[in-house]
Amino acid sequence: MTAPTVRTTRSSDLATRAEALFPGGVNSPVRAFRAVGRAPLVLQRGEGPHVWDADGRRYVDYIGGWGSGMLGHAHPDVVEAVGRAARNGFALGATHPLEVELGEAIRRAMPSIERLRFTSSGTEAVMSAVRLARAATGRDMIVKFAGAYHGHADGLLVEAGSGVATQAIPGSAGVPAATARLTVVLPYNDLAAVTAAFAAHGERIAAVVVEPVAANVGVIAPQPRFLEHVRDTSRAAGALLLFDEVITGFRLGAGGAQARFGIHPDLTTLGKIIGGGMPIGAYGGRADLMELVAPAGPVYQAGTLSGHPLSMAAGIATLAALTPERYGRLEVAAEHLELGLQAAAAGANRQIAIARVGSLLTVFFRPSVPHNAAEALSSDRAAYARFFGAMLDRGILLPPSPFEAWFLSMAHTGVEIDATLEAARAAFAA
Repeated sequence: MTAPTVRTTRSSDLATRAEALFPGGVNSPVRAFRAVGRAPLVLQRGEGPHVWDADGRRYVDYIGGWGSGMLGHAHPDVVEAVGRAARNGFALGATHPLEVELGEAIRRAMPSIERLRFTSSGTEAVMSAVRLARAATGRDMIVKFAGAYHGHADGLLVEAGSGVATQAIPGSAGVPAATARLTVVLPYNDLAAVTAAFAAHGERIAAVVVEPVAANVGVIAPQPRFLEHVRDTSRAAGALLLFDEVITGFRLGAGGAQARFGIHPDLTTLGKIIGGGMPIGAYGGRADLMELVAPAGPVYQAGTLSGHPLSMAAGIATLAALTPERYGRLEVAAEHLELGLQAAAAGANRQIAIARVGSLLTVFFRPSVPHNAAEALSSDRAAYARFFGAMLDRGILLPPSPFEAWFLSMAHTGVEIDATLEAARAAFAA
């Protein structure tokens, strides 16, 4: 008997080759699509609100470079700026004029950032800002919130222990318990937990690190007075407030979440949008704090490719395109998507809850929007996986995890959103 022919596609062939090269076949875990039970996509190109896989199939994209593609993919102004910078050379090993230009643009938009330092990733930015906070305060403990992801530095890659204001246990193999014990993990939106943590550890806490809108366990909005309480409590204890705006910076408006909610942090970390899709990170804040960073001060941090000309060029072009009118249209588009998804689910008698802040949203398969990580993690993961697959089969690419934000870009129009809602009606009904 002749064996059946096994047909392979270019995508499947590339995925097989990747598995022989990279752990799990990917260079970042969520790209493996294991949370949704699908084979990983191999994406070859993007343009505007669309991406194409290696087999030429087009998708409406809500991954958006994990939030970096605010203007959509391959925006002509950004492509031209990067090409112009590339013709002048890549890493030159000294300060470049474009570093100054992008730095000034960021400072104009976020007045709390009086001085800043570019890095090559958000992880580097947060790691460096935490080191700076410890040096500035002479303290060693950090407060973070359960479900928040601040990069994969050891001290922040931890999970909560049991009870309120408990010290953390390692959230990854290879993280020493001694390092994890310096991190206090609290429930997001829990004012009493913040108060208790400072009552127990206040003299040792260097900084509170917080996503002003939680976006790495799905979107969770800050409840009234939560951010203000964190600001007031940290200041009263002599600790610093560090806003991780790697996701929210320039997404919730030019001034980020800190402008949207009217909170003035001591330090801010940025990434994603400020590089227009190129590798980047930045940390900055009060001038007196940033003066502690080498070579001005004793806090060492460096990077061979920090302030890379191509990243600077992409960032400058991107920020220049983020006008108030475009932010306004994006808000309208995001609301249209939210309301349409709710109607599609209701029409199919499916129970969902949608959390949205600006152009960040998550569809949770649970009765109500979550207020913390524990509630978010109680969502029906299998239901999301089925929904993801049904949407993918209809040409809509969602984040391959129930606990990631959907990212709308300024390239998404009513055409793409209507196509998404048509697919959602069929997916919910299936």
